[in-house]
This record gives sequence, structure tokens and C-alpha cells, in this order.
Amino acid sequence: MAVYAYKARSRGGEVLEDQIEGSDTMAVASALRQQGLMVINIKEQGVGQKDLLAAFKSVKLADLVIFTRQFATMINAGLPIVRSLYVLGEQTSNKQLGDTIVDIRKDVEAGLALSEALEKHPKAFSKLYTEMVKAGEVGGILDDVLIRIAFQLEKDQELRRKVKSAMTYPTVVLVIAILAASFMLIFIVPIFAKMFADLGGTLPIPTQIAMTLSNILTSIWGVFVYGALIGGVIFFLRWIKTENGRKYWGKVSLKLPAKIGDIIQKVALARFARTLGTLSAAGVPILQSLEITATSSGNWVIEQALLKSRDSIREGIPIYKPLEDEWVFPPMVTRMIAVGEETGDIDGMLTKIAEFYESEVDAAVKALTSIIEPLMIAVVGGIVGGIIIAMYLPMFKIFELIE
Repeated sequence: MAVYAYKARSRGGEVLEDQIEGSDTMAVASALRQQGLMVINIKEQGVGQKDLLAAFKSVKLADLVIFTRQFATMINAGLPIVRSLYVLGEQTSNKQLGDTIVDIRKDVEAGLALSEALEKHPKAFSKLYTEMVKAGEVGGILDDVLIRIAFQLEKDQELRRKVKSAMTYPTVVLVIAILAASFMLIFIVPIFAKMFADLGGTLPIPTQIAMTLSNILTSIWGVFVYGALIGGVIFFLRWIKTENGRKYWGKVSLKLPAKIGDIIQKVALARFARTLGTLSAAGVPILQSLEITATSSGNWVIEQALLKSRDSIREGIPIYKPLEDEWVFPPMVTRMIAVGEETGDIDGMLTKIAEFYESEVDAAVKALTSIIEPLMIAVVGGIVGGIIIAMYLPMFKIFELIE
């Protein structure tokens, strides 16, 4: 038996707060109803202690997709929401998600709507997710909406996977190149340096540069160099999450060379079209849909353009009009949105835009990969080969040094 704190309203309208023992939230809620009380909230005492490490845990997108698909199937099969949540909370392999589902189930048992219970866990369930669930509850089509959400999450996951596949290879190769160069400068170059010092003479400039770098990395300054490198990466990742960082990086990222900026723009456009189309099809009001799409776009430029469009719609201006003034939206996008508004099939047009740019992202990623692979090989070869050449240049004058 656990102790539960509850908040309930009596028949006379008085709000009561007290504690009661029970086997679970459902049993406590049932006992309170038998006493003629209307349950407002029930919370197990000591539950908050298990969230101490919540900041270090995360709900993976793949797990969320599986949960949503299974939840939709159970609701469609006629299972009650509470029962479905109980089963899903027991079988999920992600502990963080499992604990979240249990908390949601308890809130639903206490009388909260599913969307209200989801809103208490913004780290796991985004604004897009909760608003679509709310629309499904209002329209009585929760199972259909959950399927739409799962499809949206799957597409988002696919886009992320494509981008990661394009960036993983050069990142790994660059890290290996840095490690290989560091190993040579720290362990190999000093051996040659000692030999050259014993021989005397003037060394070639490339050799002097390599030996200087080796001396820096093998001294206390080497700690600062690597510390600054790691710190710079951490600072950059945190900086782009700030308002100024999002604003600056949102503009710069779209103009990066080697087709990287082109891929980022296409990913952002595909996400924008897919999200807005899904919200529109689910019955979420257009102003609210634009706001949610803006905050979930992942790019500051597109976010600001959509917020301007929302303000224009309030004044009776069509969606596509303010988007035509933004360079990030190609004419094809705005024209198709305009046709969708004229024909009353805006969600269908947005879906077609999303499918087009998702295929474009796939083609662009393949093209980028074909360009990056030989380029990274040349970079690694240049770094490692440059150090080796720098060390062997004095060998051509070895006999002069010996004499």
C-alpha cells in the first residue's frame, strides 16, 4: 500500500486536500468517488524523487514512434485509454518513456484529458504532439490522429537519419585524422627531433613547423590546445540554442558551401510542409498550426517567416502572400500553397511539397556523400602525409649533416 496525496471537491463545492493509502491511483480514485468526492488530482508521495536524473535521460524518437503506433492500434481496437497506457507502460524498453507513460496514466485516471496529461511532459511530447491529440479528442478521432502523429514522427526520423548519414562520415574521418596527427606529433616526431638535434644543421621549414607543433602538444600547452578544441565544440553547440545563436546560425547554415546549405534548406522546407499539412489535416486551427510549425521548424529564418504569415492571416491575407517575400521559400512552394488555398486542399498540397523535398534531400545527400568521400580522403592524406614528408625532408641532407 502506498500513500497518495489527493485534491478533490465535495458535493458542497469545498476543495479538500488530504492523504490516503491505496494500492494504485485507480483504487484511490474509486475510493474517493464512493465518498461522494469529485477527484481533481492524485499524486503518489515520493514519486518526485525518481526524477533526480531526468535531465540525463531522454526519450528516443524511435521509441516514441513505436509507442504512438501501438497506442493508435489499441485505441482503434476499442481498448480504453487507461488500459492501453497500462500495457504500453509495462512493455516499453525505454525506462524514461515507461515512467512518463505511468505518470500520464495516473493523471488520466485522476480525471485529466489525455492531451492535458501529455502537456505535463514537454521533453517527451512536443507541442505538435499534444495539440494534435487535443484535436483528436475534440473530434472523436483520436486513433486516426495518433496514426497521423506516428507517420509524422517517422518522416521526421527519416529526415534526421538522412542528414546524420551525410554528416557522420566526414565527422568520423575528421576525428580520426586529428587523432592520427596527434599521435604522430606526440610520439613519433619527438624521436626524429632528437635525432636531428644530435646531427645539427638547419632543418627545412616544414620540419621546423612539425617540431614546433610537437613541442606544443607534448608540453602543458597541449592540454590547453585540446581543452580549447573540446570547449569550442561544446560552446558552439550551446550557443546555437540561444536566441542570438539560433538567429545567426539559422541564416548562415542555409548558405553553407558544398551543397550543405542546400540540404539544410530542403530539410527545413520538408519539415515545414509535413508538419503544417499534418496539423491542418488533423483539424488544428490554422493560426495555431502556423505557430506550432514555426517553433518546430528548426530554423530561425523559416520560423520568423511563418510567424509573419500568421500575423498576416489575422488581417485576412492568404498564407502564401507573406511567404513570397522570404527568399528561403522557393516560388514553387508559394505557388502550390496558393493553389491549395484556392482549391480548399491546403493539406494535400503541403503533403505533395513535403514528398518532393524529402526526395530532393535523399538525392542531395547521395550527391554530397559522393563529393565528401574523396575530399575527406584527400584531407586525411594531406595531414598525415604532410607530417611524414616534413620528417623525411632532412633525410635528403643527412649526409651533409653527418659531414
